Amino acid sequence: MTRQYVLSAEPTHSVWDRSLGPRLCIEPGDEVQIQCVDASGAQVHPGMAVTDYLAIDRTRIHALTGPIWVEDAEPGDVLEIEVLATRHYGWGWSSIVEGLGFLKDRFREPYLFHWHLEGESSRSLFPAVVPLRPFLGVMGVARAEDGKFRTRPPGPFGGNLDVRELCAGSRLYLPVFNRGALFSCGDGHAAQGDGEVCINGIECPLDVTLRFHLHKSQPLAGPLLESSDATAPDSSSDSWVVVETGTDLAEAARGATGRMVDLLASRWGFSEVHAYLLCSVAMHLRLSQVVNEPVHTVSAALAKQILPSRTLFPAQ
Repeated sequence: MTRQYVLSAEPTHSVWDRSLGPRLCIEPGDEVQIQCVDASGAQVHPGMAVTDYLAIDRTRIHALTGPIWVEDAEPGDVLEIEVLATRHYGWGWSSIVEGLGFLKDRFREPYLFHWHLEGESSRSLFPAVVPLRPFLGVMGVARAEDGKFRTRPPGPFGGNLDVRELCAGSRLYLPVFNRGALFSCGDGHAAQGDGEVCINGIECPLDVTLRFHLHKSQPLAGPLLESSDATAPDSSSDSWVVVETGTDLAEAARGATGRMVDLLASRWGFSEVHAYLLCSVAMHLRLSQVVNEPVHTVSAALAKQILPSRTLFPAQ
């Protein structure tokens, strides 16, 4: 039977550390409503002045909720995270910080912008009407190594992916590196463009409802997701998405492309050369984030509608 839990945001943590004790223990198939404070660790609030924003404690950035222990998860397994629902709280913020962002040499003056979120859109940046597509920028399992690691760089364990397709209706697959998986999440965004170029999306506190599944003894090199927007009128945008991170943007793009070729060959039976041709004519290669220097995140996406339906990790 599916069991349902609620996990409050506090106490948060802002490092990956596999020695952290779990705040919640669940079994595969369970659902958890997870409360996440905004990326600042609840230090930013509506109406805050930019001078106060510049004084926040940046060691608290990403303020993750968790860890969650998944019973029977072991290294070599795959953890599937199904995003069932998201709920924002009506406000958010974006900023410019000197020395950060894709155009940091052009935009040097610190700036803090407050957003009012109106259900499914925001009119705060007149005359634009920004559609909202809430998702968590950080979802990950504990890293394989001992020690404390800051959350800014993502990796094979997931983490600070900032992949905007991870909205309600999507599924994220992550390789497991430790017993119990030790899943944590946070960094809610009400909306984000590909690249997150100024270093923020619409940062906001966010409640998410996730369902967890476990696939035993399954090889997976890094994050893989099935994107599906639960609010979209049709499934034309649903995709298989391979996520790769690296310090060299071209190498990260090659890695994502190579993993998509491998996925097509192993799961759909394409020859490698035919898979490569299909990627060349139908794959979307995207910059998911370009601001977490020195690492960048690249997503390779292939629309589901051009492939036969597949369940990559059948229920066991």
